[in-house]
Amino acid sequence: MPEKKVLVINTTPIISLIAATGSLEMLPLLYRRVLVPVEVCREIEAGGADGFAITEFERMTWLDKQSQPTPIPLLLKNSLDAGEAAVIQLALQQGITLVAIDETVGRRFARLSGLTITGSIGILLRAKQLGYPLSMAEAIGRMRQRGIWLGDTVVEFALREAGE
Repeated sequence: MPEKKVLVINTTPIISLIAATGSLEMLPLLYRRVLVPVEVCREIEAGGADGFAITEFERMTWLDKQSQPTPIPLLLKNSLDAGEAAVIQLALQQGITLVAIDETVGRRFARLSGLTITGSIGILLRAKQLGYPLSMAEAIGRMRQRGIWLGDTVVEFALREAGE
């Protein structure tokens, strides 16, 4: 089994994984520790239009939910939303190399900061490869039903990599 890394995760991957599988239970199987910046906690707890994922997120007591805001440099603060900026900055402050961000601009900033990036689809693929019982096609279908946008290229890649 591959070495379990530490992950700092953003809002969209949390919501997408809950949409895809109904929980975040795969994360402790894949990562030694999962940090959630307070800014991300606030975004999830705000609940969007219908409060989706709040209950599931709150049940995940094993998540390392940070209690203090992350001091964010102006460049990140002015370029990204609070969650993405906090994920990148927290990872850099703690010496963590892996972040989960789905949005293109956030991924670009993370890459420019020397971080390794994964996202919702990457986490689902890794879980499937390690034996987590998962239909990628069904997971993608549930994500799309919740209004999570996935490009056709990403979907084709995910299904191909999952062997579906």
